[in-house]
Amino acid sequence: MSRIHEALKRAEEERENGVAAVSAPALRVEESRSEFASSGPRVSEDDRSLKADSQSVSEPGDVDDGFLTALPQQEWKPDLKRMLFMDRSRHYDPGMEEFRTLRSRLYQLKEKTKSLRTIMVASALPGEGKTFVSTNLAQALVRQHGRRVLLIDADVRKPHMHQSLGAAEAPGLVDYLSGSLNQESVVQRGPLDNLFFIPGGKAVSNPSELIANGRLKALLENMRNLFHWIIVDSSPVVPVSDATLVASACDGVLLVLQADTTPVTIAQKARQEFKNIPILGVVLNRSKESPAESSYYYSYGRNRTFEQNS
Repeated sequence: MSRIHEALKRAEEERENGVAAVSAPALRVEESRSEFASSGPRVSEDDRSLKADSQSVSEPGDVDDGFLTALPQQEWKPDLKRMLFMDRSRHYDPGMEEFRTLRSRLYQLKEKTKSLRTIMVASALPGEGKTFVSTNLAQALVRQHGRRVLLIDADVRKPHMHQSLGAAEAPGLVDYLSGSLNQESVVQRGPLDNLFFIPGGKAVSNPSELIANGRLKALLENMRNLFHWIIVDSSPVVPVSDATLVASACDGVLLVLQADTTPVTIAQKARQEFKNIPILGVVLNRSKESPAESSYYYSYGRNRTFEQNS
């Protein structure tokens, strides 16, 4: 049994024994013995990530990006309790450090897989924290100088990423997929330098047909020449088929599981949905806090795990 399944099994046993769940939607990327564990101190991860990127990935800019620079920088009203990097008075937070660690893991993968640029963040079930992970990962990535990131809400059944960001709901991805607007018309430029966002738009009754019509794949292909990273938030994997369709247009999947909620069988079922799509890693969210770590990870719990192909 993999470490992820063992962790989920322990979480199920704790829940059955009446252990209270950690309420804050956050993660810890656990230092492990896998090939993706870093050996140096966390303070050097920004430099290490940028070095890996500069050595292995060609820079965007081969196509005209004038429409991006021409976009007005919008004033979002983010939920600062959830959007960790948008509170300019917050210089350090345990949750921020965990996203920097996750960012470093992705750059290590990028060094080995030179084409890695478009990542879909998915969860097995609703409410496991995939949108929290997507938005804060994107914020962590743009904190590195010159890194341009596009965040896309592809959960067109129930788009809500704009609420966390405090951004406009529309126009959005639905308008582009339906052919009503072109790609330039649905991109927002956020208040953080180099952070761009495509909201989901108004919810629709035929999301699978829209996602499968080929326009999403074309959008991602066009945008990958403009951005260092594209983070795509999808619908939950198990209830509907949308996530599998979205993943087929991405370079890989980051799977978010909730330690005190996701049954092992559901996690396995979610994994099986991506048989032909690379699983970049797993984020184990909302696991329990130990007394030894309570002073450092106070409200964010512990054992948030990032592994490859678990």
